[in-house]
Amino acid sequence: MASQPLSDNLPEIRIGSGQDCHRLASGYQLIIGGVPIEFEMGLVGHSDADVLLHAITDALLGAAGLGDIGEMFPNTEERWKDADSRDLLIAAYQKVQKADWQIVNLDCTISAERPKLAAYKPLIRKSIATTLNIHEQQINIKAKTGERVGPVGRQEAMTADAIVLLTREK
Repeated sequence: MASQPLSDNLPEIRIGSGQDCHRLASGYQLIIGGVPIEFEMGLVGHSDADVLLHAITDALLGAAGLGDIGEMFPNTEERWKDADSRDLLIAAYQKVQKADWQIVNLDCTISAERPKLAAYKPLIRKSIATTLNIHEQQINIKAKTGERVGPVGRQEAMTADAIVLLTREK
């Protein structure tokens, strides 16, 4: 008689990672985590170029096995031009929830030489919690510089990474 695979007895959990990078330029508004930030440059993209929300969206979709942000919201479609990334994140998370997955926690890192983001981290955390309708305690936000090295360090771009843990009941 065949035994059940070990995985049948494990809790249903999934880890997903997301990463995004956008170029910095004058004449654009800087929005990170749904929060407008005062700065002389902003991120360039098809939507509002919210590098952090894009990374979170990819992490969620990846953990649930539902593709990625480019598949769900292609930058070749005019309807996503200048889209609010909070709306994209909500739509992606609704798809994840429809598959019965829920967020356990979310850990994020924003890499930007300037502006300094320490004062914005609580606002970003609250914005993401509100957007996803989860507790702030489920979210961690870190900010790093590029130590004046590479595109981030030369203030040519900003990047963000997100790791999410999802769970669902069997």
